Amino acid sequence: MAPERTVQLDDALFRTDCPNGLVVVTERIASVRSAAAGIWVRTASGHEARPKMGVSHLLEHLVFKGTERRTAREIALSLESRGGSLDAYTSRDHTAYQAHVLDADLGLSLDVLTDLVRRPLLRDADLDLERNVVLEELNGVLDTPDDLAGEMWNETLWPDHPYGYSILGTAETVAALQASDLRDVHATGYYPGNAVVAVAGNIEHSAVLALLDAEGWFAGEARPALPSVGSAVAARGVTRIETRDLQQVHAILGTDTVTAADERRWGLALLSAAIGGGMSSRLFQRVREELGLCYAISAWHATYRAAGVFGIYVGTQPGTADQALAVIHEELARVSREGLPEDELADAKGQIKGSVLLALESTVSRMNRLAGHVLNDEPYRSIDEVLRLVDAVTVEETASLAGAFLTPERMTTVRLGPPA
Repeated sequence: MAPERTVQLDDALFRTDCPNGLVVVTERIASVRSAAAGIWVRTASGHEARPKMGVSHLLEHLVFKGTERRTAREIALSLESRGGSLDAYTSRDHTAYQAHVLDADLGLSLDVLTDLVRRPLLRDADLDLERNVVLEELNGVLDTPDDLAGEMWNETLWPDHPYGYSILGTAETVAALQASDLRDVHATGYYPGNAVVAVAGNIEHSAVLALLDAEGWFAGEARPALPSVGSAVAARGVTRIETRDLQQVHAILGTDTVTAADERRWGLALLSAAIGGGMSSRLFQRVREELGLCYAISAWHATYRAAGVFGIYVGTQPGTADQALAVIHEELARVSREGLPEDELADAKGQIKGSVLLALESTVSRMNRLAGHVLNDEPYRSIDEVLRLVDAVTVEETASLAGAFLTPERMTTVRLGPPA
């Protein structure tokens, strides 16, 4: 079946929307000898029912155990034996399968990726083995306090929404999953209309389309993508204390913000960078450098299709945890009243813009950028447009955003560790 419509989004950047719903985006980078290719499926933990928590992630694992054309070992060797790499991950909004290869191996990479996404065997005999692998992954989280605190914080922030579920699932839900559960997720979500293909590197858009056509990606009737996960109502201002026999208190505090398609995310990203985005940030300088209350402290802002989050992590001694959190609250209260002064805002803009430009040196980053605007149902923006959006954020906007989203009273907090 021929593609329906191809448009040029930018220099050497094209998008094709196919009749069956598949979207293909590519960028030609003639100066490299590699290609990064990925297939994103809009099915992930955000679409799960609580008793099936972790099913999308376990499916992502199980597809590597064998396909109609390849054994597990053949999958592993297919690209590694040629210097390439193959990877996958599950997020809240989508599941991704990616390859990074020499440009001459693009066809092979798309064949392998298609095998994984469209032709996995999903055998009952493989499930117990891979279930144990995921259970070990869960044990690793339990043995990593900052990761465990993050899981608890998500659960506390989103008590009644799948965004609060563990992407890995729990020991109980993973143990209860059957191969039929994985086959159901595959049948209902792993189809062209629910997928995005992105390729960046020394490639031609027409060649990518020809390779995908040969793999059967353009066949089938129109079938729209699965709907978004719906509105996510967060629990704000909640404090959860979990006692563990640890040497530190691992604390995370934060709140819900805006979706990936909301223009206010640029200002929130700048606030995050200024507050805790590096060694020069307010919290690093105040909490670590001036007061010596921690080794690790950071802030982040992430966006999803149904919501966003702003968070702060700090690891500190039990005797100084209250003081560290009090100082963090002071800084949040100050920025909520005043926003960012001109010099801090300028520094944050430089940090964000530099990160955007440096990412252009990576074909994998460019591939992810291509897929991102499609997955979030956004119009494509050139790099210059992105830089202008960052530059356009004003001091007044940061004050308004901080006052709306970053007040201490709004923060939901998890403290994991020994009592003070």
